[in-house]
Amino acid sequence: MLRRVRLFAVFAIGWLVGLSVAAVDGAEPAKSWQAGVARANVTPKKLMWLSGYGGRDRPAEGKLADLWAKALVVRDPDGGMATIVTMDLIGIDRALSQRVCGAIGKQLGIDRARIALCTSHTHTGPVVGENLRLMYFYDATQQALIREYAADLERELVAVAVEAAGKLVPATLRWGHGKAEFAVNRRNNPEAQAPELRAQGKLRGPVDHDAPVLAVYGSEMESAPLAVLFGYACHATVLASYEWSGDWPGFAQEEIERRVPGTTAMFVAGCGGDQNPLPRRSVELAKKYGGEMADAVLAVVGNDGRGAAMEPLAGPLECAYREIELPLAKAPMRDELQQTAASSNRIDAACAKHLLAQLDRGEKIAATYPYPIQTWRFHSAADKANDASSPAAATIVILGGEVVVDYALSIKAELPNQRVWVAAYANDVMAYIPSRRILQEGGYEGIGAQSEYGFLSPWSPDAEQHILDEVKRQAGK
Repeated sequence: MLRRVRLFAVFAIGWLVGLSVAAVDGAEPAKSWQAGVARANVTPKKLMWLSGYGGRDRPAEGKLADLWAKALVVRDPDGGMATIVTMDLIGIDRALSQRVCGAIGKQLGIDRARIALCTSHTHTGPVVGENLRLMYFYDATQQALIREYAADLERELVAVAVEAAGKLVPATLRWGHGKAEFAVNRRNNPEAQAPELRAQGKLRGPVDHDAPVLAVYGSEMESAPLAVLFGYACHATVLASYEWSGDWPGFAQEEIERRVPGTTAMFVAGCGGDQNPLPRRSVELAKKYGGEMADAVLAVVGNDGRGAAMEPLAGPLECAYREIELPLAKAPMRDELQQTAASSNRIDAACAKHLLAQLDRGEKIAATYPYPIQTWRFHSAADKANDASSPAAATIVILGGEVVVDYALSIKAELPNQRVWVAAYANDVMAYIPSRRILQEGGYEGIGAQSEYGFLSPWSPDAEQHILDEVKRQAGK
């Protein structure tokens, strides 16, 4: 009964939103931004398999903290609407993402470029659909629970976006950047040595300690922000327990919401594919890093939440989305697959058997992957006032997969005249996305993790340039 009532409410809100969008098409543009926020608890109701670590050998045993899906919908002064949905989950697969985005687009009357689905990559959340499908070995009962959860999640993600769109109020958007330093390049700093190296100031390897923040206020800014969207490039891998939690990003959101009552905190993972929170492996450390992240965000927003030092954003919001054919280095041959299928590495073996089954069905093994790249570009209020010293725009670059930090650093360097926020783990988490440098070095992010995602070939050395070229093309528009 409750589910029927909820679904009726979602359809009713969708109908009202459709009327609102139609009205905007034929009316004068609004004089300000509008925004709406909603949330849904997506903690599994049953003790199903956890995602994130291949060594898992049993389902979850309890809950440390709830998992949430949160939606922010904005409409710019010209009437253009967009939504970002954040999730305290490991990732989502392409098929699930396409269904959700298709349904949201239909309900809200917006195109694909204006919908972003972002995950925190927590390693203490459930297996989500086909994401990392070859990493786990569970029975038919768990498989049924995974399918059931994915179906419920699909409905919840659409419902929360539609609900947020039904709550639009006049709003002001502000932008800023903070800094947090707990992320460590895991390829260059052995975990056991990281505390000593940090104490000596000798941590090595590239990092991105930027903490971008987008704060959304009611138009008069007389109270707490409606939403605080923030990002950081670091794996959510402090915890490896069998209890549900959002790891340090979950604790960061909780702390922001505790210290700024009335706001909804939303986390977007950055290019943290090779970045870990070190040291780790305790609840105390997860809460500590969450607190440090909250400190960094509130240093930008202000402890009163009013964001007085942040830069106001102006419309229009310009959105772009494209899937490029990202090349793999090679397609494995049948004899190679047969040899790998007998491997003692059960994930590699499972991947090889999966690909052999494709060949047996008469299907080819793909040489490329449809890789999603998205950009949201805001104008600064100063730019609108013809201030030549102001950056041309504030741009959020949204990438799929487990992207390594080199991409964030390169994209910021390639777009020097824009304030840039580089997000990852969005829209489709299909594999690690290593840079050319990491492909040459090898290791886990370069080739070792490919079989977990269904690939036995590394990406082509040209993959990085393909991604950078498309980002520059979109941001240049």
